[in-house]
Amino acid sequence: MVELIRSLADHVDDVNSCSFSDSHLATCSLDKTIRVYTLKDFKEEPFSPLRGHTYAVHCCCFSPNQSILASCSTDGKTILWSVCNGQILVTLEQPGSSPVRVCRFSPSSMYLASGAADGTVVLWNVPLQKFHRSGLVKDGSLVACDFSPGGNIFITGSSCGDITAWDENMRCLYNEKAHDLGVMCCSFSPRPVTDAARSTESYEMASCGQDNEIRIWRISFGHEKGFEMRCKLTLSGHSAPVLCCAFSCDGQAIVSGSVDKSVIIYSAKSGCILHILTHHTRYVTACALAPNQPLLATGSMDKTVTIWKLGQASDSPVGRMKRKTETHIEHWTEDDVRIWLAAEGLAEVEHKFSTNNIDGRELLCLTKDTLQNDLKIESLGLRNTILRKIEDLKSKMKAASSDVPEEFLCPITWEIMRDPVMASDGYSYERKAIENWISTEKRTSPMTNLPLENLLLTPNRTLKMALNRWLDTRPDERSNYSTSKN
Repeated sequence: MVELIRSLADHVDDVNSCSFSDSHLATCSLDKTIRVYTLKDFKEEPFSPLRGHTYAVHCCCFSPNQSILASCSTDGKTILWSVCNGQILVTLEQPGSSPVRVCRFSPSSMYLASGAADGTVVLWNVPLQKFHRSGLVKDGSLVACDFSPGGNIFITGSSCGDITAWDENMRCLYNEKAHDLGVMCCSFSPRPVTDAARSTESYEMASCGQDNEIRIWRISFGHEKGFEMRCKLTLSGHSAPVLCCAFSCDGQAIVSGSVDKSVIIYSAKSGCILHILTHHTRYVTACALAPNQPLLATGSMDKTVTIWKLGQASDSPVGRMKRKTETHIEHWTEDDVRIWLAAEGLAEVEHKFSTNNIDGRELLCLTKDTLQNDLKIESLGLRNTILRKIEDLKSKMKAASSDVPEEFLCPITWEIMRDPVMASDGYSYERKAIENWISTEKRTSPMTNLPLENLLLTPNRTLKMALNRWLDTRPDERSNYSTSKN
């Protein structure tokens, strides 16, 4: 479940960037200011807004040691601010005074990289507050940058679509055309992938661009093998250019914002869409995830920053059902059984089950005789359907404890989806299950228990393709899937 908990409307022009520390959120805008909020209550700090730039501020970021906030601007300057009191520590001027589009700290807080419209990238020594090294890309403006978790390499992305990898000595390791029409953002997963056998360090990085796509890259770097970079997955959930992307702190999810005004949360492992957020009224230009709290911030050209709380839909009917599913059917309450009946299209017998106090333990003990003699279900076909559904339920419980990725399981039936569709609550379901739910549950969301904005069900082709790719690697699952489908 994703819950909107706050909307900040203090900027008077487009929001360009946002960044979290453990205790603060920083935002910056075309209005030339940076604003700093405390995460305790999202109130603005007394020293905010920060005013030091003379033109639009394009990017802001906290140092990993959380003592410094950096910002960069069209004025050709990168400013380092004290997080304690908002005072300017130093103003760093880009060579040639070219507009600075992006800035990022190294994991050690030793260096700050700044990329500019003329293609220059500068490494600044933060403790010494002075120039360290610089590089230059062949074409385009630098608009994206991020350091690997180890800090030994960093990536830049340009408006011409190139991704370039650099080492700490500003030596160009790699260059590749990554996105047609231009890269807009790049973000490393905080969790490196170790490969001791090959003596290499591997990382995952997401990039997004004007081609409407997000790409997940596997990057390896070792002294013997050199630098390797390959595209692992392409995500095509947006219908317009993707302006920002970010990995969650555990590396399990990727968030993106787009010209289509939506924010999408994907599974980093499978590429499946987990949530679609449509609160903003104009282009979504910024997204950031808090390092140690389940918080997401999104910024937009509508001049607002929205704060979202990420979590499980544990208080919804399906959330409760899922908790029961993860344990044992015999722990189900009578209400859990009623919800299950409704989801399976058996609402016509709900009152008979309720009258006879059928809970999970009783459900498992039902036979043809008890259905006919005790529950007074006269239809032979209906009795057989109920018993078949109970046997299917037992099989699903076994599947729930297997290694099937959760995003491939319908949150209502808890089995692998065959015709996944997305409802207006941003969640994906098996089409027949959500149609049954809507017809019996008064048009509420199974995951949030809130009214659905509309009853439109959109085929989730991205999820379907990811599921088919996963099944191709699991012959046994593919066989079971095909058999049960027939």
